[in-house]
Amino acid sequence: MALKTGASFVKLNAFRRAARLLSTRTRPETAQNGGGKIAKFPGARAPYVSEMKFFNETSYEPIPIYRVMDNNGQIIDKNEEPNLDKATLINMYKTMVQLSHMDKILYESQRQGRISFYMTNYGEEGIHIGSASALSPKDLVFSQYREVGVFLYRGMTVTELVNQCYGNCEDPGKGRQMPVHYGSKHHNMVTISSPLGTQMPQAVGAAYAYKRVPNNDRCVICYFGDGAASEGDAHAAFNFAATLDCPVIMLCRNNGYAISTPTSEQYRGDGIASRGPALGLHTLRVDGTDTLAVHNAVKRARDFTVANNKPVLIEAMAYRVGHHSTSDDSSAYRSVEEIQKWTKDESPLQKFKLYLEHKGYWDAETEKAWSKEARDTVVRTMQEAEKKKKPNWKEMLEDVYYEMPPRLQKQMKQMEEHLKKYPEHYPLNQHESD
Repeated sequence: MALKTGASFVKLNAFRRAARLLSTRTRPETAQNGGGKIAKFPGARAPYVSEMKFFNETSYEPIPIYRVMDNNGQIIDKNEEPNLDKATLINMYKTMVQLSHMDKILYESQRQGRISFYMTNYGEEGIHIGSASALSPKDLVFSQYREVGVFLYRGMTVTELVNQCYGNCEDPGKGRQMPVHYGSKHHNMVTISSPLGTQMPQAVGAAYAYKRVPNNDRCVICYFGDGAASEGDAHAAFNFAATLDCPVIMLCRNNGYAISTPTSEQYRGDGIASRGPALGLHTLRVDGTDTLAVHNAVKRARDFTVANNKPVLIEAMAYRVGHHSTSDDSSAYRSVEEIQKWTKDESPLQKFKLYLEHKGYWDAETEKAWSKEARDTVVRTMQEAEKKKKPNWKEMLEDVYYEMPPRLQKQMKQMEEHLKKYPEHYPLNQHESD
């Protein structure tokens, strides 16, 4: 299915079929029995009918899933292959491999007690890299906790990311955040927060601010999961984005599970994408395991939203191969066979690697060499990160107010006195000194 351009972006085949289906269900003769008139209420415009009928999620055809490659990395329609040069394609794949090794090593690091928490990104690498490669570096990113590939592609180093997970003195967040809660003002990436959905209305607000700037050529992209889409913040964000005409891309990672809750228990209806047209959002559903399809979708969405100051909702269909986090054991709620199916048949890395091999850009020897280099980079960085001291304990109370209020000054003084009295109970030698 080819993507449409400009004002016809919303007129995807699915919506045309849905319109035909709806017109078939209301039938001309039924509409005629209702007087053949179009009601013009302030809240809706629709034909009058004299036959009462309930509509539900089965009244319409599902929104189709756009893809470019098949499972063997072959292009389905040459017209849909993005015009990306060799260097860009190789960089995309290398970033995906680097992310995979970082996930494996830092997950094991948590299991060894070296860090307190971690979340892997297995199965969703195509969404990260496909979307990041389609954005401008000046676009503002509001991510959730499973978009570390976007950080990597935008230029954050493995060292910066590992330092954050270890909360050492070189962590930009100064050890105040949980691991995997990255942020980078330099790369236009808002710091991640744990509560689900909070970034969504914030992203819309930022996009509205961009809209108010003359000749704006920036947009906001907001990543969220299918679980976050069940939060009230999600519905508020969708509605504000549509009614205020904001240049924002709302990108949902529908990976099948909200921690242990499968999508079948989260919502009724046709996924998250079906909410878009109902709320006035230009909407597209894409294969999230197809890196090229995600790239095309986000690139077209960005072009549209910047040119028209209109929001776009993209639902990227994927599967969370790993556990939700190091606090989760997914074997308690899904089968090993299910995981293996998605790992083997629908791997974003495998599809993209095969695509590069078909083009003659990659081979087994190159794969082996880069895999070793990527792994060594993470291991070396991890070993260096855990040797660095933790931030000074005073960082707990500083950097919040421009001038420290009296109550915090009092707490600081009390803490200093306490540490002088009981130094043997605190590992102050592991922290930076004044």
